[in-house]
Amino acid sequence: MKADASAQLRLLDLQAIDARVDQLRHQRSHLPELAEIATLAASRGEVEGQRIDHQIVVDDLTVAQAKADADVEQVKARRSRDRERIDMGMVTSPKDLEHLQHELTSLERRISVLEDEELEVMEQLESAQAAVAELEQKLAAHDERIAELSSVRDQRFAEIDRELESAIADRAPAVADIPEALLALYERLRASKGGVGAAELRARQCGGCRLTLDNAELASIRGRAADDVVRCEECTRILVRTAESGL
Repeated sequence: MKADASAQLRLLDLQAIDARVDQLRHQRSHLPELAEIATLAASRGEVEGQRIDHQIVVDDLTVAQAKADADVEQVKARRSRDRERIDMGMVTSPKDLEHLQHELTSLERRISVLEDEELEVMEQLESAQAAVAELEQKLAAHDERIAELSSVRDQRFAEIDRELESAIADRAPAVADIPEALLALYERLRASKGGVGAAELRARQCGGCRLTLDNAELASIRGRAADDVVRCEECTRILVRTAESGL
């Protein structure tokens, strides 16, 4: 392939622009804030799962406490009615009175048992509520940190996007005077060679693969016409000759 030497030199300008664009895009997708946000989001999901599990326990215990309260109140109401009957002299039969007194004794024991159960449920509920509160604090801390990182991320995105926009705008004039065939070759090589399609031959070294050319290869290049498009024998990238090539 042949191309004017000046067009080949412009490939180096284009390569520098493309390298900058690639660098900015890589930087945008690998911001440290992105990794930390992802880690925090995963951690938050785990904490939220724990909070939901503990909230279910709280809900169940709330129902259990309501039932325990109702059971205690029901037995106390029965005790109050029995005492009222005795105090008002509504029970005159000694046998019935004795039976009622036995029932009061039984109700007192029942109330004691129910109040112990009620207290146990209350303690369990308080513990479960404290666990939910602690997890909610963790969620709030996660959300606060994610918001901070998101703000920094968005600021960095805006800065990088401005640089990208500028670099991409510089690309149009850079390709304007490069022959279509040479540009197509450059693009193919860029796609298959890690983003580097053209490299300067500088001080006898390929700027793409960083290998020093041997004397035979240098002699061959030295004998080529200025408009010949030279390729590195090692990496096959376009080698652009300059005054610094060492030929």
